[in-house]
Amino acid sequence: MSDQNVKSSGAADRYATALFALAQDAGIVDVVESELASLKAILLAHPVLADVLGSPVVSVADKAAVITQITKKAGLGALTHSFVGAAAQGKRAGELSHMVDRFVALCAAQRGTMHAQATTAQAMSAKQKKDLEGALKKALGQDVDVTTQVDPALLGGMIVKIGSRMFDSSIKSKLAGLKLALKES
Repeated sequence: MSDQNVKSSGAADRYATALFALAQDAGIVDVVESELASLKAILLAHPVLADVLGSPVVSVADKAAVITQITKKAGLGALTHSFVGAAAQGKRAGELSHMVDRFVALCAAQRGTMHAQATTAQAMSAKQKKDLEGALKKALGQDVDVTTQVDPALLGGMIVKIGSRMFDSSIKSKLAGLKLALKES
């Protein structure tokens, strides 16, 4: 079960908002944002881990033990480590990726920017990312902070998510549309 198939609950927003407030109080918002980006990269790099965290078959205690051990080995700070443990104990380990996304969006809003998630078939170069940020700024009239991820299943093109909006120019979706059109004719 990939995190794309799991719908975020209001709990993910509440957890992220609480963490954001604690990070602000401690003056470490940027540090926590960086640590959460590392955590999300680990989750994306190991889909089996994301499956375990989202599985109703695995006990809450086992999920908490696994994810807190990972945060220790990754060298994440005390606040991030406690947050991840609290999410796991609160039966929300499967929503950690959504919590990270929401936290990043809160950070972007604080900086006066929008947050966008770009998914591509191959990793974007720094120039491509900068060009995308520039194009989005021009289209939206506001600075846009882009985070990227890779999904080889897209074959080519990209999917850009900004808040609740999604722009899909992937070859995968174009092929699906063509397949549907052929079936209908």
